[in-house]
Amino acid sequence: MSERSPAPGGLELVQSLVNTLALDSGADSLDTAEGRARFGLGEEDVAGARELRESLRVALLAHAGHPAHREVTPLGLLLAASPLLVAVDAADGSAVLAAADEGPLRSRVAAAIAQALVEGTWSRLKACEAGDCHWAFYDRSPAGRGRWCSMQVCGARAKMRRYRAK
Repeated sequence: MSERSPAPGGLELVQSLVNTLALDSGADSLDTAEGRARFGLGEEDVAGARELRESLRVALLAHAGHPAHREVTPLGLLLAASPLLVAVDAADGSAVLAAADEGPLRSRVAAAIAQALVEGTWSRLKACEAGDCHWAFYDRSPAGRGRWCSMQVCGARAKMRRYRAK
């Protein structure tokens, strides 16, 4: 739905996962083999991926200052079993946080979040405040106060509703 550019670095994985479900239509790309393949998932992994997706959505809503859209398993509990390690490049000595096991989606998400924390970008990944959207977007605004995934769609609708209410 968003015309915004993708989130930087590993946060693009998180953004893509959250955006596999269109709340307004109910279309879930994890229902298709192609949609699952984007994340390296089999049919048996879908329930766990959906649980992770909705826990991520709650965290992104919190980044935008909004309450949870529904009750979910806390993200910290889901990621607790995904150990990270510090990977150091022998050539230049640079270090990154990486998943100890790159296979599982939870491990890759945990590594992406950890790296985003180090880079200071995690809190800029937000969920649209529109109740029928909650699409993930990366807030590049100078003040970090973006509210909608798309000013032309969700933002315009919210402003029109507010105008009509007057």
